[in-house]
Amino acid sequence: MRILFVAAEVAPLAKAGGMGDVVGALPKVLHQLGHDVRIFMPYYGFLADKLESPPELIWKGFTMSQDFTVYKTTLPESEIPLYLFEHSAFAPRRIYHGEDEYWRFTLFSNGAAEFAWNYWKPEVIHCHDWHTGMIPVWMKQSEDIATVFTIHNLAYQGPWRSYLEKITWCPDYMRGDNVMAAAVQFASRVTTVSPTYAQQIKTPEYGEKLDGLFNHIKDNLVGILNGIDLDLYNPANDKLLYKTFTKETLIKRIANKIGLQEEAGLEINKNAFLLGMVTRLVEQKGIDLVMQIIDRFMSYTDAQLVILGTGERYYESQLWQIATRFPGRMSVQLLYNDALSRRIYAGSDAFLMPSRFEPCGISQLLAMRYGCIPIVRCTGGLTDTVSFYNPASETGTGYSFDRYDPLDLLTCLIRAWEGFRFKKDWQKLQQRCMSQNFSWYKSAAEYVKIYKSVTGQPAELSKTEQQKLIFFEQAIA
Repeated sequence: MRILFVAAEVAPLAKAGGMGDVVGALPKVLHQLGHDVRIFMPYYGFLADKLESPPELIWKGFTMSQDFTVYKTTLPESEIPLYLFEHSAFAPRRIYHGEDEYWRFTLFSNGAAEFAWNYWKPEVIHCHDWHTGMIPVWMKQSEDIATVFTIHNLAYQGPWRSYLEKITWCPDYMRGDNVMAAAVQFASRVTTVSPTYAQQIKTPEYGEKLDGLFNHIKDNLVGILNGIDLDLYNPANDKLLYKTFTKETLIKRIANKIGLQEEAGLEINKNAFLLGMVTRLVEQKGIDLVMQIIDRFMSYTDAQLVILGTGERYYESQLWQIATRFPGRMSVQLLYNDALSRRIYAGSDAFLMPSRFEPCGISQLLAMRYGCIPIVRCTGGLTDTVSFYNPASETGTGYSFDRYDPLDLLTCLIRAWEGFRFKKDWQKLQQRCMSQNFSWYKSAAEYVKIYKSVTGQPAELSKTEQQKLIFFEQAIA
């Protein structure tokens, strides 16, 4: 089957959130299952620094009164063809932000549609978030091209139709007040990145004013849990760590904790309870909860905290000020650093993720992969991936709380801090986390069924696909 992924982010080349991880990993697995998968993304100004060799110019197009070119290369560490949409709007060394954001991604979507119509024709275009939301609308006129639209973050819904009508073609049949609403109505299938979130967005609390629409298309809405690239994120051979380890050699993990403490400017103390956070500093991630209780928690315990991320200036400045009150115990790193993020996963004892809402979440999966115990709020994909830890029955993989309330978070943190004192039980919990299988193979199989369904084929895996799936699953077991 011919499948074209169109997205604003593709890891490891351009990543700002979980979308990049998905688009960088899922096509590799689909390729292993025998499908012709290709990726279409913007040619950002910083990509030249990350590509091993100059890409090849393959096609020139014209849309929205603009000339554009498409270059071809391959996704790093794979055989996946990668098409780069080149235009001056994407020359700046950034992925998002800027006054022209709506215009530039609308142009990008137009370019992807023209590419699919005139250069390489897929059977399915897999679109990701509002940046590609107009593609399902336009493809409605092409009966031989189906579309799958995946929602990674419903909070960002793109430009209003009144703006779109000024810059691009809005067909007469188009419905929806903005790009997200239009995409949801015209995609052959709509997916979210976890089953729980697919149910939550049908409620006013999580639906971002589109809950009525999601209830209307509920039979066309599917939640498929994200996975992670187990080869890319592997503590047994990750060269970015201070020392590699496995669940059988957890004693070696201590070197990563000490190394992280030294790198982050914390007191060197292997017995301290070290909390880590790798996050965007925005309201969605529960930063307001953390700021309300962190003084009390740090004063009550001997814990340490390291936070890595960037975001809203208010949160950045407030966290920085709080850190000055706990020298040697709290470190705030206001930057994006993939290497440091891995060392936080590998060196922290627990990972804090108290999200207000979370479509899926990748960080908690990476934390467990590296033996870092997740502390999460029960919402979205966090509910689907982190089970409640019961030390009496030795079940569960992390600490969790329900209400979005600072006292509930503080109580959960205290429980984890106390649990850390019981080293043998904590080590069993770490090993249980590291034994979880968050590979992409199971999820990829569900996507294959969707691709087949929207193209009129029986929605089931072929015998060859089943055999390959079993083989690859056994290889990583």
